[in-house]
Amino acid sequence: MKRLVHSLLVVVVASVVLLVLLDQLNSSQGYSSGNTLTIYNWGDYIDEELITRFEKETGIKVIYETFDSNEAMMTKIVQGGTTYDIAVPSEYTIEKMREEDLLIPLDHSKLPNLKYIDERFMDLPFDPENKYSIPYFWGTVGIVYNPTLLEGMEITSWNDLWDPALKNQILLIDGAREVMGMGLNSLGYSLNDTNKDHLMEAKEKLDRLTPNVKAIVGDEIKMLMANEEAAIGLVWSGDAADIMSENENLDYVVPEEGSNLWFDNMVIPKTAKNIEAAHQFINFMLDPEVAAQNTEYVSYSTPNKEALKYMPRDMVTDERFYPSPELTEKLEVYENLGKKNLAYYNALFLEFKMHRK
Repeated sequence: MKRLVHSLLVVVVASVVLLVLLDQLNSSQGYSSGNTLTIYNWGDYIDEELITRFEKETGIKVIYETFDSNEAMMTKIVQGGTTYDIAVPSEYTIEKMREEDLLIPLDHSKLPNLKYIDERFMDLPFDPENKYSIPYFWGTVGIVYNPTLLEGMEITSWNDLWDPALKNQILLIDGAREVMGMGLNSLGYSLNDTNKDHLMEAKEKLDRLTPNVKAIVGDEIKMLMANEEAAIGLVWSGDAADIMSENENLDYVVPEEGSNLWFDNMVIPKTAKNIEAAHQFINFMLDPEVAAQNTEYVSYSTPNKEALKYMPRDMVTDERFYPSPELTEKLEVYENLGKKNLAYYNALFLEFKMHRK
């Protein structure tokens, strides 16, 4: 028995010593358990050099994790397994997180660089007065296409995609709101329509598109379009910019019927452990030169009006990615449809995908 007690004491002492050594090691690197910041963001959605710079300037250790959908991000935050200090949800998800009391109000006095954000992207319906969220990137949903593979066909409308000449030439992103939205817009309906007759009409029209659809895919759409595996892709504008940088034959258009105007914003989840550091990081990302560097890396559109001065002129004057106010007025922001309506969207989208097989 004494030997057992002695052995246990040795294990306990060794564990304590190990913990002390680890703490000292972290401290020697400028970090401690109370001096870390855990960020949850979309994949490939920040210039990692900026994370390193923030760590050096502040002595705060950044733990960076990624997600691939708003739903996956929100589920993990609700479950509370990891206490994220910052997350980057899209507009309709921010509305849902507000409703479910998952966000901490922001202290604008700690965000002096907020003055650089374009007023057009502030005080939007999903977060009045930006009480919980700060703009990070914005963009549109549209059509990336390869004129060299279209034999002179001009693409300006969603309805152009139903042309029989495009058989097996279209790639779609795997998103219910985006694909159902395309169907709704092509019929002149709102992206946020919840009329079941309209939604069924959109789904039936999408079914008629299936001969033209080569595949419904995720991030690989960028590689497939760049490699000219298809002539047309339904994509987010930032992905279009990436694709076009890889293949100069490609172009991008927001269809004339209208489309989605989306926003990804930085928020502080309710379970955050380092609220002070979260404000520091958000303010750091709002610095115009930092925002400019991040925008050039990510390729999406920045809401930071001052950052535009530090970016290449051909980038900020490209109306495909910085559309005119006249066009943005025709675009719609996704609204939170509620669980029941969103489930119906998802069910119709799944039926459409099964119809292809």
